[in-house]
Amino acid sequence: MKRRGSGILLHLTSLPSPFGIGDLGPEAYGFVDFLVEAKQSFWQILPLNPTEPIYYNSPYHSTSAFAGNPLLISPSLLVKEELLDKIEFEPLPDFPINTVDYQRVIDFKGILFQKAYERFKAKRDDDYERFCAQESRWLNDFSLFAALKLHFEGRAWSEWPQDLRDRNPAALQLAQQELIDTINREKFLQYIFSKQWSALKEYCYQKNVQVIGDIPIYVQHDSVDVWSHPEFFKLDENKRPLVVAGVPPDYFSKTGQRWGNPIYKWDVLKRNGYGWWIERIAYNLKKFDFIRIDHFRGFIGYWEIPVEEKTAVNGRWEEAPAMDFFTRLTRKFARLPIIAEDLGIITPDVREVMNYFEFPGMKILLFAFGDDLPFNPYIPHNLPKNCVAYTGTHDNNTIRGWFDTEATPEDKKRLFQYLGREVPINELNWEMIRILMMSSANTIITPMQDILGLDEEARMNTPSTLTGNWEWKLLPDHLNPSLAKSLREMTEIYGRA
Repeated sequence: MKRRGSGILLHLTSLPSPFGIGDLGPEAYGFVDFLVEAKQSFWQILPLNPTEPIYYNSPYHSTSAFAGNPLLISPSLLVKEELLDKIEFEPLPDFPINTVDYQRVIDFKGILFQKAYERFKAKRDDDYERFCAQESRWLNDFSLFAALKLHFEGRAWSEWPQDLRDRNPAALQLAQQELIDTINREKFLQYIFSKQWSALKEYCYQKNVQVIGDIPIYVQHDSVDVWSHPEFFKLDENKRPLVVAGVPPDYFSKTGQRWGNPIYKWDVLKRNGYGWWIERIAYNLKKFDFIRIDHFRGFIGYWEIPVEEKTAVNGRWEEAPAMDFFTRLTRKFARLPIIAEDLGIITPDVREVMNYFEFPGMKILLFAFGDDLPFNPYIPHNLPKNCVAYTGTHDNNTIRGWFDTEATPEDKKRLFQYLGREVPINELNWEMIRILMMSSANTIITPMQDILGLDEEARMNTPSTLTGNWEWKLLPDHLNPSLAKSLREMTEIYGRA
């Protein structure tokens, strides 16, 4: 990110698809072709880990920090591998065209995956055996965890029988024997996901499109990560959280955000040489060209909330060993292509760490039009080169939605003064993108919804709400040559091609 470039934020689930949810199939390759036609350098996505209905399908609340989301597996590609037959999913269910109905997708794909697995069992696949051996450090625990979750009908691992909860070796061995077919099915799905993702990533590489992945700093309590490494987290004697993560009151919420994730024991991680984190970073660097770390400031200081508190108001800041941790990472990895999500309450010590390791931060244009506009750190004329500038992120409203429902009359007046004219609402998205493109920021990322000029109905996520998120999808005709041409011309004129 040392040169000028631009890209698009679009999660895989939002791609058009006849199967109810965007996936790793032909439409993903078509989107890469669109990026190339529009001369975009980057494709930013959200976390690819498994999602669960109980956590409202959020990619930031997963059962694993390493596993891939099987819902992203493409049935079309399974047909090409002769693991499915088209006739087995025709006629297709009448899925919504512009939103994801997760439960219907889960039910539909679950049947297809079982059929594919039954065919796969009859074959010998040396690549599968190699995958299982190479990824055994996380795959064995994950596949057993997933099988046990099904066996116990979705109950959290902390509610399993004590010998399984506490990972008694004899109990684990017995479970592996009894659930072997389910375990192998989970390994198969992870293999197929990895195979399809690797092929798509290679296609991006061939087309000179770099992929920006996303790592949530925290993991879900009901995850294989906490089950297999409880010593790294602040838990009570029954393996339940003593304190949970979140952020204090801010722009998004007057009561803060109580995420509910368990908090790391950084002293134990440090004594362990940060081994779990090093494995996690290494795994993601194999999958992505850059990794955005969500809630980066949690590595320097984190908001710790007593588990009994219902909101995030009554938390406290605690220190984490950021300098030691990132120094260890720089010794381990030849390059550390991290983007620091540094939004919210940011203290000088966070800036010190970012500057020392030269991690670019994030700048959000929608935050720039308050009464401090001339000196606002997010306004284009104040942006440094070493940053990633966005119109908005997955947590923000769209440009159109912000203007219609959130911007005050004073915000709108300042916006038009900055643009030099009063812009018609149907042109506002392109004018906002333009002023970011003109800025000194090396990297510009625009959510697909803003390129399309969509209103708040297309918003991906509203923080502190539980329903209606992560569901937006592109329509099949959204990605057209005219749109690519408009974006390409702007990209070229501002030296980002």
